[in-house]
Amino acid sequence: MRADRRALTQLLLVRDHGPPDAYLAAGFVRNRVWDAYYNPFKNVPEADVDVVYFCKENVSKSRDTVFESNLRTLDPSTNWQIRNQAHMHDYGGHEPFCSLAHALEHWSETATAVGVRLDQNGSMQFIAPFGLNDLSAHILRITPVMKATDAKGFEFRIRKKNWLQRWPGVKVVR
Repeated sequence: MRADRRALTQLLLVRDHGPPDAYLAAGFVRNRVWDAYYNPFKNVPEADVDVVYFCKENVSKSRDTVFESNLRTLDPSTNWQIRNQAHMHDYGGHEPFCSLAHALEHWSETATAVGVRLDQNGSMQFIAPFGLNDLSAHILRITPVMKATDAKGFEFRIRKKNWLQRWPGVKVVR
């Protein structure tokens, strides 16, 4: 990701102007890693850039909107999607999450449940409750929560997002 100037700029913007302890997640990480497996390198721009963080003290949607607005002012070409995961359990009918990692365990795919951020020294830090093996091995695996609650949703995501066309070598594990 360091060679991707745009990604590095986005990481810096989130570190310096986003929510405290925020990560860029989902397609921001997965797409860059998996696109790199193909020649020519695909480098398809994201429809949005997912920024996730966890703050139980303030779950106001307006807080996310303020951060999105600030980041859009600094980088208007990016569709920033900022979500405090402390309230996202409401959307899936789950019990409240206790941490960002716990929230990511409820995402659809293991390789999507990965976030990255830059610390103040410029080092990359990752959050990956399922580890990085599926991401690096080019495996699209349904998470246990998704498998138990919405396996059809996993199949829908694969079709809707055209992942098998974009990454024909991806191994799908249901």
